[in-house]
Amino acid sequence: MAFTSLGLSEALSRAVAEQGYTQPTPIQSRAIPAVLNGRDLLAAAQTGTGKTAAFTLPLLQRLIDGARTHDRPKPGRAPRALVLVPTRELALQVSESVRAYGRHTQTRATVVFGGVGLQPQIDALRHGIDLLIATPGRLLDLVSRRHADLAEVDFFVLDEADRMLDMGFIPDIKRILRLLPQVRQNLLFSATFSEDIRRLAAGLLHHPLSIDVAPRNAPAELISQSVYHVPKAGKQALLAHLLSQGRWGQTLVFTLTKHGANKLAEQLDRKGFRVAVIHGNKSQAARTRALANFKEDRVQVLVATDIAARGLDIHRLPHVVNFELPKVPADYVHRIGRTGRAGAGGEAVSLVCTDEARQLRDIERLLGRQLLSHPVPAEILSAVNAGSATARTPPSQRSGAAKGHDSTSSQRRAS
Repeated sequence: MAFTSLGLSEALSRAVAEQGYTQPTPIQSRAIPAVLNGRDLLAAAQTGTGKTAAFTLPLLQRLIDGARTHDRPKPGRAPRALVLVPTRELALQVSESVRAYGRHTQTRATVVFGGVGLQPQIDALRHGIDLLIATPGRLLDLVSRRHADLAEVDFFVLDEADRMLDMGFIPDIKRILRLLPQVRQNLLFSATFSEDIRRLAAGLLHHPLSIDVAPRNAPAELISQSVYHVPKAGKQALLAHLLSQGRWGQTLVFTLTKHGANKLAEQLDRKGFRVAVIHGNKSQAARTRALANFKEDRVQVLVATDIAARGLDIHRLPHVVNFELPKVPADYVHRIGRTGRAGAGGEAVSLVCTDEARQLRDIERLLGRQLLSHPVPAEILSAVNAGSATARTPPSQRSGAAKGHDSTSSQRRAS
């Protein structure tokens, strides 16, 4: 099946071709015709399967066609389509997708999220838009200030619904739903179909088409996954070795904490690597700049906390490294899903110390298989062992040696 057979206009098909795509992914081939036919949709798709295009393309087509869910006045300045996402990074990704695929259309779209100034977003809404991409908190803020009007929404997309639940956004989502027209087309996308998601879908969707294109929490098949069992003290040296000796290009590295991300970035920077950092303490401008520099290959390594595990779409990212394993096994799948996207291959490497043995077992249980283990280079282990031996030397011996050296020096100076 080709994109041209899915019912998209010439303008959209041309934009898709300009992005280098000719064959739709399974989620796209099933979702796009259903949305164009006006069906509500409940879709589960693993990350990297082309999910964003699966709803942005038919949404753009519906807007181009002037479709309405029931008789309403002629469209004005209020948005006719709303895409609700959990994070700023995902909002920007969806916005980029809309911009790329809608480039040959007259569709007006804007994105709103927190962490940046209100005024540019207010100005965009005042000028009028067709499609609004938003995070829940900023959208409710704009509504409360009477800058956003949701009364004309015909098409509503709830993306990363499971992440919305994890982040505690359900009360905000329910407030937003009360602001929307009762008659509308609804699309719900989630990485998994948990019981909580199904309950949410039951109150939102009307006779939906259900699509599940991958097993629950399954990683992309094109991702090569492996581990290095390495002492915690050797992780930084091993990572530097892999980056340099392996001649790795762009590499996304995950840590557990903001402090750990900063510390690792500083260590890699001192070794001469081009590094950027993304975590929750960074301003939105800094995060956007870091991601742009990474995408444009101005930096080789992007160190991130799990804030980046979802919502980052980096074209043909070759390597993801778990410098520290996540606490929740499913987060491993979301992390490594930043590579192996849209038919491209990728490699995911985890650096695992003894403290993380249980987390690794939980991940392998989720995957249903044991991950390939690589031997740690001898020079890395030698350096770690040498450092450990120094650390184990009793302080009295180290200070005694130092005192003896100082005494001898004093005698030489006296003579």
